[in-house]
Amino acid sequence: MTYLTRTIWLLSWISLVTDIASEMLYPVMPIYLQSIGFSVWIIGVLEGFAEAIAGLSKGYFGKLSDQTGRRTPFIRLGYGLSAVSKPMIAVFVYPLWIFFARTVDRLGKGIRTGARDALLSDEATTETKGRVFGFHRSMDTLGAVVGPSLALLFLYYFPGSYRNMFLIAFVPGLLAILLSLYLKEHTISPAKDKAPPVRFFAFLNYWKDSPLSYRRLVTGLLVFTLCNSSDVFLLLRIKQAGLSDTATIGIYIFYNLIYALAAFPLGILADRIGLKKIFLAGLVLFVMVYTGMSLTGSWLWYASLLLLYGLYAAATEGISKAWISTITDKKDTATAIGTFTGLQSICTMMASMLTGWIWYHFGAATAFLLTACIAFMVVVYLLVRVPAPDTHA
Repeated sequence: MTYLTRTIWLLSWISLVTDIASEMLYPVMPIYLQSIGFSVWIIGVLEGFAEAIAGLSKGYFGKLSDQTGRRTPFIRLGYGLSAVSKPMIAVFVYPLWIFFARTVDRLGKGIRTGARDALLSDEATTETKGRVFGFHRSMDTLGAVVGPSLALLFLYYFPGSYRNMFLIAFVPGLLAILLSLYLKEHTISPAKDKAPPVRFFAFLNYWKDSPLSYRRLVTGLLVFTLCNSSDVFLLLRIKQAGLSDTATIGIYIFYNLIYALAAFPLGILADRIGLKKIFLAGLVLFVMVYTGMSLTGSWLWYASLLLLYGLYAAATEGISKAWISTITDKKDTATAIGTFTGLQSICTMMASMLTGWIWYHFGAATAFLLTACIAFMVVVYLLVRVPAPDTHA
């Protein structure tokens, strides 16, 4: 597998250990927040606001990365901020402080995402982008298997000791910072000596200058995102059905294991039969999962749905970025991905708030069924209106 270069391996290992830190906390975050007095709606607001901050910064720093011709400084700073945010949550339990700590974490993600994905794209050819992004997603998501597993083990011996977990999560975050120091800068289009400063919303200008295929694809993806709220709601649904903390985390680990195992093979398959086909298959699985989540079942029912959800994630997350990088100019890769992920995060904020509101007023079943219906309409739109990338047309 000569296409897996040193840089790809490094970025994948950095993502893995960062995800160990983040995912140690993710499945217990809603439980912890409820234990200190957060309602379901406030949790939705918190997650949505944090994602919005990440999204706006993804666009800005993606554009800045393209203009300056630099990648590694953004990657290092981004992973550094995410690392230090973990112990911050353990310091105080005041709502404003929790909001601040989560914002720092998501800001770190926003700073690094465009530059990191552009660096991955630079390392791949048109024929290997699916597998390169798929491999990175597999390694990244493997951290989401190890992290919750460590959380499960820790809570077994120290039940309810959530705050100590936030302190422990700093260790793998620190390892990510150290690994990032070994990244080497690539030479891309040199920055102009007198280039104007990048305005915060300058990345939005890319929309009108981007290819038509990009605008059509991203439009469909953003409509889908408007109905695709934070995974926190899936965990709350499982918890609401009466499953224990251990069972909830266990099912979440199972989902991430499926995700990690499937992302690389599906990336290889996408390179062979087409990115669009694999992506649409993933969205169909999403519709099935959210329809199933509107029903109440046993732990086996939810485990089956999370298995399908893992396949959905593996077929869409890395594939969407590979698709975007294939239909845009190489010099604009970070801006294109940053613009998409930036707008995506704004939509995620709205989706999380809306889902929390619908859940609160009309119940979980209504929230999940409405999501499934909108997702199905997106499948039809992408099938009819968005062409496959030229390499697989």
